[in-house]
Amino acid sequence: MQRLYFSLVFLSIFGFTFQSEACTNFMVTKGAAVDGSTFISYAADSHVLYGELYHWPAATYEKGTMLDIYEWDTGKFLGQIKQVEETYNVVGNMNEFQVAIGETTYGGRSELGSQEGAIVDYGNLMYISLQRSKSAREAVKVMGELVSEYGYYSSGESFSISDPDEVWILEMIGKGNGQKGAVWVALRVPDGYVCAHANQARIMTFPLADGKKSITFEDIDKVFEPEIECVYAADVITFAREKGYFDGKDEVFSFSDTYAPVSFGGARFCEVRVWSFFRSVKEGMDKYYNYASGHDLKNRMPLWIKPDRKVAVEDVMDYMRDHLEGTPLDMTKDMGAGAFENPFRRRPLTWNVGDGVYCNERATATQQTGFIFVAQARSWLPDEIGGILWFGVDDAASNVFVPMYSSITKVPEAYARGNGSMMEFTFDAAFWVFNLVSNFAYTRYNVIHPEIRAEQTKLEWKFQEETKALDNKALALIENNKDDVVTMLTEYSVNTGNETVKHWLKFYTYLFTKYMDGNVKKKVDVPEGYKYHNPKLKQPGYGEDWYKKIVDETGDHFKMPGAPAH
Repeated sequence: MQRLYFSLVFLSIFGFTFQSEACTNFMVTKGAAVDGSTFISYAADSHVLYGELYHWPAATYEKGTMLDIYEWDTGKFLGQIKQVEETYNVVGNMNEFQVAIGETTYGGRSELGSQEGAIVDYGNLMYISLQRSKSAREAVKVMGELVSEYGYYSSGESFSISDPDEVWILEMIGKGNGQKGAVWVALRVPDGYVCAHANQARIMTFPLADGKKSITFEDIDKVFEPEIECVYAADVITFAREKGYFDGKDEVFSFSDTYAPVSFGGARFCEVRVWSFFRSVKEGMDKYYNYASGHDLKNRMPLWIKPDRKVAVEDVMDYMRDHLEGTPLDMTKDMGAGAFENPFRRRPLTWNVGDGVYCNERATATQQTGFIFVAQARSWLPDEIGGILWFGVDDAASNVFVPMYSSITKVPEAYARGNGSMMEFTFDAAFWVFNLVSNFAYTRYNVIHPEIRAEQTKLEWKFQEETKALDNKALALIENNKDDVVTMLTEYSVNTGNETVKHWLKFYTYLFTKYMDGNVKKKVDVPEGYKYHNPKLKQPGYGEDWYKKIVDETGDHFKMPGAPAH
């Protein structure tokens, strides 16, 4: 998400402007999935982003209609663009044809981050393209056309684009003031591979246009030819030469190294999330640890890898819940985790002690997530049934991914736009209810979170079983009753979303009652002859390891003379 940047004054260490709010995308092709689905995941992370489920119904417009464009993050009016005569149904970041788009902002060269007169920013680029595209390839075409005609308002972005058959990565940066549009490269992720990006541009060299497998935007109509696997702005290299960013041979031109060179922060805060995902699916990725931790910036990871085993939807969900566990950067193990192994850190991301500058780790799962999804597209099912946006709000580690079929005509009220806001609390809104649970868990994480994990898993497995049964039921009806099928899927998605939030609020009252005041209480039956009976009480305190740290730091300050050990 492109919100609230902070400029690091120590550019010699961290390089380019780096953002404090950041997102993560994982991408899985058909051949890398257990069931032949494609997946893209997206965590929209920002401390001021209110998590809700967007919806644009399919619509038709008269020729000549204009569309008002407001900047996605601020609501600032940017201008108007031509509306198309037909738009498609979009639920969150997935449309009725199972096309899904996610993003992460990498920023890149600061002088290219603004463009006077530009109308289309990164958010509108995604959601307008979803309303106009029936395939990932068409989305690439639409995105290129929009920034070419109307200019690009944002800084550098990486986009994940998927449909039931393919997954593409597109990286883009504007041309700055004085030139309209953007330079960009889009690559199809090879089938059987996985890819990822997390706020650092990752496309380096790419196949130059040959008219067979690679084309420039000038030949964009050829993008629908199945052999094409690379499309790029015709001036992506010449523009870099004009600006003095690059003077080598075209064959060695690297998009990332030219427009967003990796820095310590780009590796330690961004690429580390890609590395942690990659090492979860493939042996041998530890050879890139020094790169991911910011200490060997030349040893860059590949853009995509072939996993050692195929990936299921629940795997993708869990990869989005990662805190660098099992690595030297495990966030549950250092001093910042406190007595209760809390993997979350209070911001800012960097801090000073004396003349030294230090950093927290930035893992995939983070407390400031607004919303998160795993988009699942299935080529063997009709579009009305095939697309499921597994959607959640708040911290991925403590959320529940709820199934939203991408053909549904309305969304659950608990997740809907306008139900609460970042400064308007309501017990009826998913965002606030899930924050109640996660923020309570942060107080005693290693005690409370295991209960959240168990409840989360129970619900998500239940939803997977329900959707399998619903898929079969819908498939049996769809040939003669498409509208009825969409109605049925809508009712299921809406009811499931609303009931999940009610369940989670009740779950919060259970957790709060049990773990209030640092105690652990268990309800017991009232013995015969008694009016009431106190619950069974445990007071686990801070744990032996943490008490030892207190003594190591304070010596005899708290020691009781003559008191026996117990």
